[in-house]
Amino acid sequence: MLFDWLLRPLRRRRRRRLIAAAFPEEWLKIVERLPFYAALDQRGQGRIRDDLRVIVAEKNWEGCGGLELDDEIRVTIAAQASLLLLNIEHDYYRYVTSILVYPAAYKTMPSIGSDGLVREGQANLGEAWRRGPIVLSWDDSRRGALDPEDGHNLVFHEFAHKLDMLDGAADGTPQLSGPELLRRWTKTMTREFRALRDAAATGRATVMDTYGATNPAEFFAVATECFFEKSSQLQKRHPALYGLLREYYRQDPAARQ
Repeated sequence: MLFDWLLRPLRRRRRRRLIAAAFPEEWLKIVERLPFYAALDQRGQGRIRDDLRVIVAEKNWEGCGGLELDDEIRVTIAAQASLLLLNIEHDYYRYVTSILVYPAAYKTMPSIGSDGLVREGQANLGEAWRRGPIVLSWDDSRRGALDPEDGHNLVFHEFAHKLDMLDGAADGTPQLSGPELLRRWTKTMTREFRALRDAAATGRATVMDTYGATNPAEFFAVATECFFEKSSQLQKRHPALYGLLREYYRQDPAARQ
């Protein structure tokens, strides 16, 4: 911790120099293809460009499964991650040490059960490890960036997990501004989670993907996807949930639509 405290001034100076430099022209072409970026005002677009540069520079990026990383991959992923941070205080996902990117869906490592049997790894699109890496499928990360209205965005989902984990627990409750908001968050999120779980059990159609009924952490990540990608529908059908997420992220994506 002491070592990190000593490095903070150096890190701040390095970030200021990075942001003061001209934004790369090739990177601008990449972000301008992203529909969510085009929907932002000038201030919002500038914030996305600033934040993504820091994320690209400070994280350890690794291509996996034969994928060769390039600027399109780094910038597209970092821009989406930056949208979640647009209006909140942050330190650029400080516990994200590395971002590992596979070409497409990948298999998790085999596991050994309590019975001693080795079980095959499962197909996966992404993972977020507490105080560890984020793992992403590039095909799905790109698809989520280019289709802003299908309600599915892998990068939003996994980076929402990282915001949730900032207080040390993956429990669906990120760091909040005070006890009053925590009280309302707990009441509303508990009610909405139970409603989604009931819908999943009965097969009832919902705005949110029923994967959010898995546990409270997945509920927050799925709700974040829906907040940014199906904002008008979420606002109409779940106004209390939408209002909480609007208060937390300090954004109103339904107004942008």
